[in-house]
Amino acid sequence: MTLYEPSPDPTPSFAPAAGVDLARATAVILAGGLGTRLRSVLGDRPKVLAEVNGVPFVFRLLDQLAGAGVEHVVVCTGYRAEQVRAALGARRGPLEIEYSHEPSPAGTAGALRRALPLLRSPSVLVLNGDSYCELDLEHFWIWHHLRPAQASLALARVDDARRFGAVETDDYGRVLRFDEKSSVARAVLVNAGVYIVRRSLLARLPAGRELSLERDVLPWLEEGLYGYRRTSRFIDIGTPESLARAARFFRRRPGRGRPLESRRGPRLSRGARHHAEVA
Repeated sequence: MTLYEPSPDPTPSFAPAAGVDLARATAVILAGGLGTRLRSVLGDRPKVLAEVNGVPFVFRLLDQLAGAGVEHVVVCTGYRAEQVRAALGARRGPLEIEYSHEPSPAGTAGALRRALPLLRSPSVLVLNGDSYCELDLEHFWIWHHLRPAQASLALARVDDARRFGAVETDDYGRVLRFDEKSSVARAVLVNAGVYIVRRSLLARLPAGRELSLERDVLPWLEEGLYGYRRTSRFIDIGTPESLARAARFFRRRPGRGRPLESRRGPRLSRGARHHAEVA
């Protein structure tokens, strides 16, 4: 049973040439998690402020967004929200930063629903605050808008699926099914914690409810859900062990010696945009 009201138009329209400029988009960082499994190493700090090589993790996400041309970011806060605000402020480089606070845990979808008044664009780019995926955000954004998508999620290949649920897609990117976490260590495509979601979909969610985007919303979409597979390395910092691995992850320099967050993806010509669906 779905938790949101069905759209009056069951076949949503889309315009491939519209909405492809990330400078006009709102990006959201979900930073409200309690980080219970990291308390032994973080103390009372929120998870997004966990330091990796002396840099708060959330700064990696902000720099990745700025490098892709994003200019407006909403940070959804919960636990120790005042620490997040104090660390980030109202601007970081070209980014204007606003905050949406959840006084009690709202889940990933509940946090997005609460932030709805701050979301300025018809679709929003969403990043989990405890994971990082290397991908060309601009290409992902265009790829999404070239499909009749209500939501798209970036997928990353991992060698051990025991901590993650697997996602299966067809060749065009349509999500066919979600598999539960496996007890067997095997290589699969998993949700990389980067999404593009229509604002109208979020508006149909019930307000004031604790909802998970991953469990309560996306698996129940009957159509319009896509998985983007053009990603590179992926890491999450949900456990002390994975947080320790993040130090090595960010010491590696992708490309020609520059960190990914400082490299903006190539600008796509009009012709290249129309071929993004087959890339």
